[in-house]
Amino acid sequence: MSIRPDSTMFAALHGELALHPWRDPRVASSDAYSLFVARSSALGWLTEAVENTSGGLWGMNDAGQGPEPSRIAWFQVSLTEPVPDGRPLPVQAFLSCAGDVVARIGTARLRAVQLLLPVQSLDASTRVSAVLPLLQDAGWFADTDPQRRTPVRVTLDGGQEPSIRSAAPGMLRWMRGFTQDVFACDSFSLPDDLTDDGTVLEPAVIDELWCGPARHRATFHGVLPEWSLDALGWLAAFLAEAASQNGVGTPLMLTADRPEGSRSPVD
Repeated sequence: MSIRPDSTMFAALHGELALHPWRDPRVASSDAYSLFVARSSALGWLTEAVENTSGGLWGMNDAGQGPEPSRIAWFQVSLTEPVPDGRPLPVQAFLSCAGDVVARIGTARLRAVQLLLPVQSLDASTRVSAVLPLLQDAGWFADTDPQRRTPVRVTLDGGQEPSIRSAAPGMLRWMRGFTQDVFACDSFSLPDDLTDDGTVLEPAVIDELWCGPARHRATFHGVLPEWSLDALGWLAAFLAEAASQNGVGTPLMLTADRPEGSRSPVD
């Protein structure tokens, strides 16, 4: 397996977790790391840790639960192949696998998600935009219960790299240029004019992986068809593509949550 440098994807799920009463945490094969390896392997997304192995989307780095009380679980992988031309970052698959693992451990109430997006893997100067596959993938949400629609705040932090601030206006225009029913983006805000910056989570990865520490942020406000890891995975890939198409070429730390009082009636 050949791990590509600067290709780390990280996800931390925050909220509450009620452990299944039948689960035995002393069994090593039932921890977050082992379950993620098993699930991503079963779905064909894991690149085996064997020399010259090909196939799959990522190689496993690490995973765990905590240590913060609100952190349900976290997962870290490295992309093992370049993102195919015209395809988005595989964030939806990544979060889908993470969600399956958490469901094996307990019943979760998701409050916020933090993601490290390797936007630098999407070189807009040398690749075809992935927006068409994303628009096709949006069909998965076509028949979502309208009562599940929920406002979201998504903050993108470039760390010490300021390009996200200058890119934000173009990202909003770019996103509004496509007809899709997954993310209706109302506006964006920068720290200077933002009165409610949403949930700010301490990044759980070393600064070297994303140009940290945190400094330059832009927050996008909009509505998703549902508050789910599926929808958040699609949104993260869409925002990564928007950032890449508007001049961002460094990793971004994404934090998504819902404004207080905005939960849908069926939550």
